[in-house]
Amino acid sequence: MSRWWSTGLTVAVCAVCLCACSTLGEREAAASRAAVRFEESVRHADGARACAALAPETRQELQQSAKAPCAEALLDEQLSPVGAVRDVQVYGRQARVVLTADILFLSAFSSGWKITAAGCEPRPRQPYQCRIKGG
Repeated sequence: MSRWWSTGLTVAVCAVCLCACSTLGEREAAASRAAVRFEESVRHADGARACAALAPETRQELQQSAKAPCAEALLDEQLSPVGAVRDVQVYGRQARVVLTADILFLSAFSSGWKITAAGCEPRPRQPYQCRIKGG
């Protein structure tokens, strides 16, 4: 009986590990797709679609700081052109997507991944400097 229990437990642990890995991979792929869609919307000057990809607080902060509608304010930021995805890191409900010409931060919402910061540049021993960010 103990051998059966041990084998069953081992199978169960392996199944949980495999599910966790595939779930992480799926979340990384979804965050990557959201980042690329956002960047393509900006590149094609589709401000409405790009704004729909922003997290609510990020959209609100952008409109307030620019004193303009989101679509106009976003396109005025003149973000770098879209590039290939170089790295994706997901930590729970947060993600960082590094593209050739941009770094984006995202959060998972019930409606999918939303951009919380874009146009980000790393700074030594300091937080990233982002042109678009939430409050």
